[in-house]
Order: sequence, then C-alpha cells, then structure tokens
Amino acid sequence: MIYRYPTIFELFTIPMPPTPFNATKSGYQLCVRLTPAAKSLAMQELNLKSAMSGFLANKLQKLLMLSSHRRLLLSKIVHLGPHLGLSPNFRSRLCNDHPDKFKIVGTSYGMALELVHRDPELAVPLKSSPVNRGLIVDRPLKFKQLNLRKGLNLKRRHRDFLMKFNELPDICPYNTSLDDFPKSSLEAEKRACGVVREVLGMMVEKRTLIDHLTHFRKEFGLPNKLRAMIVRHPELFYVSLKGMRDSVFLVEGFDDKGVLLEKDESLVIRDQLMALVAEGKRIRREKRKARINGTILDDCDNNDNVEVEDGDYDDGDYDDGFENLFDSEDSDLEYDFHDDDNESSMLYANGGNAVFWTGDDNGDSEPW
Repeated sequence: MIYRYPTIFELFTIPMPPTPFNATKSGYQLCVRLTPAAKSLAMQELNLKSAMSGFLANKLQKLLMLSSHRRLLLSKIVHLGPHLGLSPNFRSRLCNDHPDKFKIVGTSYGMALELVHRDPELAVPLKSSPVNRGLIVDRPLKFKQLNLRKGLNLKRRHRDFLMKFNELPDICPYNTSLDDFPKSSLEAEKRACGVVREVLGMMVEKRTLIDHLTHFRKEFGLPNKLRAMIVRHPELFYVSLKGMRDSVFLVEGFDDKGVLLEKDESLVIRDQLMALVAEGKRIRREKRKARINGTILDDCDNNDNVEVEDGDYDDGDYDDGFENLFDSEDSDLEYDFHDDDNESSMLYANGGNAVFWTGDDNGDSEPW
C-alpha cells in the first residue's frame, strides 16, 4: 500500500545497534513517514480544524435546534459528520471543548447529543440569494416568474403549484414544529423544505445523500415521502443518482454550470491531496512503462533508494480504485411524481442528460 502512493508516503531506514545474534554487522529498521508535501497538507488540515472549532460548534448547535427535542442520536450524527466537516473524533473533542453548549445523554435508543443552551442569534434561516433577472430597467414584474435552472422544463400544472407555494410567507424552521401546521398542508411542506434547505446549507459541499436525511425524519418533522417532496421542488433542490443512492444538492449553492459558489477551505486541501495521489499514479505508470521497455527511469521518489525485500514490487495488475476516479459520468434527470389527481409530471433537462454537479469546473473533478 505504501508503494502505491509514492507522493504520500516515503520509506527510510534507521540503524539498529548490533545484537548478540547479529554482532558482525549493524542492521537497519525500516520506517515510513509522510512526504514533505503530504506533511504540509496534514498540518494545514490540523490548523484549519483547530481554527474552525467554534464555527463547527455553532453549526452543530443549529442542527440540534432543528430537532423537536433539541437532541440527536450520536449514531445518526455520524452519518452526516463528514458532510458537515466534523472530524471523526468530534464526540470526544468538539463536545468536550464546549460543555456549555452540548452534553451527552443516554436514551432508550442509545447515546444522544443534547443542546444545553439555545442561542437565539443562531436561530436565523439562510438568507435567500438575490436573483439576477438580467433586466435593463429595474421595475416590478408584470407577470409572476419562477426561478429555475437553465434548461429545466416543467409542466404547467407543476409550475402553477410552485408559484402558489412560493407565495406563502416564509416559515422559520427553528421556531416552528410539524405540529404547528395541518398534516399534508402547503404550510407543513413549506416548513419541511426550509428544514432540508437549512441542513444542506450546513454541508461543506451543499449536498448529502437522501438516505442520510431520512434518518432524521422523526426528529426534524419531515414527511415520510421525503424524496418525492424534494423532487417536487426543483427550484430549491437538485437530485442526482449515482449507483443506487440519490444525492440532493442545494440549488442556490451552485452556479448555472453546477459549480460550487463558495468552496470550503477543507475542500481545497482535499483537492490538493487528490492531486498528489494523481501525481503518484502518473509516476507508477511511467515506471511500469520503463520496465516494459527495458529503459532506466530516474528516481521520482525517495522510496526507490530503500533496499527492502519488496524492492521489485510491481503494482501493474493491482486495481486501487483510482483508475476511473477522475472520469465524469452522466446522469439521467428524469423523475415521475404523482399529485392528488394521479397525473404524472416529468422533470428533465434539455438534451436528456446532464453531468453531475462538481466542486470546481476543471476536468479533474471527482463525480458525485
């Protein structure tokens, strides 16, 4: 595994004192360390997490404030942890560093994280981003308009429903609960959409799996048919399918080309790490070609200077999963949903297919 990532790890040796069984020569001990480039990225990530401790604590507070009982099971938060930017040890670090905000309690379903103090200054929904209509004269519109992604076409009945939905007054998901509205009403759906929007806004990449959201249906007061509700609102959410699991994106977090508008610093570090991995892949490919052609290739990394039993290691037949990592994929954006009249409606993009949204606009982006 170490040899497969020459830009991440490097081998070195340290001398060992002679022993009675090996007194004629001094042996060596094989060790491994991060390369200077990988070590620099690791230090950047460590410093970033230390500086963002308060920011992550506020984000976790807002997540707990969406829950009806101001508490969430730790086993469920773990599912959202990477998407929220939480470290794997957030239970022992983040929670213990802020005892005035969190406490761990026992429930019949397991250990849960409970909010100690509700900060009203954090109970503020995301601000709606201004819409640039491209008008020459800034004046009130004569006809109602629905802000949709470019190339998205909806049936008229679906558009009328969304216009009626948008005319409802905004509902703060932090100060209301599902019991405040009649079940299956537009107001209840307005609040549920607000909850999903707030959760996606907390995500580092403004997206998560729909399966993760379904874990919080009861705590957040979301409808049982959560996916159908999300698909009903393309003005707010974008749903893509990769493999057998659906991902949901916050539309306002991306531009018209599907590129993330505000890139988190942790994503920049991750992209730099993936660039190092890709460079290691190129080095291995060149070394394989050199061995096949019988030519001598200059050492591209420090690992070649270490004499070990596996010095002639050949990973040519090993599939490490990075061969297709940077290949983009297409997604069929066609969904059927049923309204009260059992009439199916279709949501699609012009051309039939659309690529997955990515964190940047270069060709080396990892597909979602």
